Amino acid sequence: MAPGVINVASVPHRSPFRYPGGKTWLVPYIRQWLKSVRNRPLEFAEPFAGGGIVGLSVLFEGLAEKLTLVEIDQDVASVWRTVLSLQGERLAAQITAFKLSDKSVRSCLSSEPKNQCDRAFQTILRNRVQRGGIMAPGASLMRRGENGRGLASRWYPQTLACRIITIAENRHRIRFRQEDGVQFIRNNATRNDVAFFIDPPYTVAARRLYSHSQVDHEALFWEISRVRGDFLVTYDNAGAIRELASRFGFDTHAIPMKNTHHEIMSELLIGRDLTWARKPLQLREDALFEGLQADGNTCR
Repeated sequence: MAPGVINVASVPHRSPFRYPGGKTWLVPYIRQWLKSVRNRPLEFAEPFAGGGIVGLSVLFEGLAEKLTLVEIDQDVASVWRTVLSLQGERLAAQITAFKLSDKSVRSCLSSEPKNQCDRAFQTILRNRVQRGGIMAPGASLMRRGENGRGLASRWYPQTLACRIITIAENRHRIRFRQEDGVQFIRNNATRNDVAFFIDPPYTVAARRLYSHSQVDHEALFWEISRVRGDFLVTYDNAGAIRELASRFGFDTHAIPMKNTHHEIMSELLIGRDLTWARKPLQLREDALFEGLQADGNTCR
């Protein structure tokens, strides 16, 4: 592991999604950020939630009392709506009962869902069997997968069911909104009891990864500048983004990460004051989270 790169195997996986651009690797930084703020936020909000790994980690680790997930994509929204309704257990049972094969996968993904729960199951299945977890139109199914296991490489039914049930059991502390992330920030900017984690579609790869990839980045920065509470933004480390951050008077700090192709890259953190991010990262001391697999057949 390269110096400074977070080993995602040391971070508990809370989300049922394997999300392209997911932020499991960022969770130790999120802990350090929230522990640096003077008052613990009442609510933690992800305006571009996707798989919601950051928000779920914050909620389950007691770093905020409530969680709000915001996502505009209707397929991803169907999963969150189902999990956070009384249908979460049904979705979990559907996952464990599914007999995975090339034929059953293709049949399921080509069919029209009959209801929201069916759409949610179809979305989870697509996310797990398509290359890189990409759900945008045109994405293809995995072929070889990990260790030659093909479509089964990322299909862990017991693990997925357990994660879904755990989230469903905490539905009283989680709310979901299907709407535009920029609009959500605009509507909640005056609240000082909310901490925002803002992870918008990036400037380079977003069109290939997401169905909803168009964001007016300058307009987003303007809305962020009006936020009264604390916030942390992540972006690709691009010149245009660094220029926008400078224009709005934000602090920036590049941190290393490893992409899905195991290449070392840097991503940009943006906030009001990132002094905490420049300090040595305080990793969890408890051995419980050390040496865990990045994904697998256990619920954690």
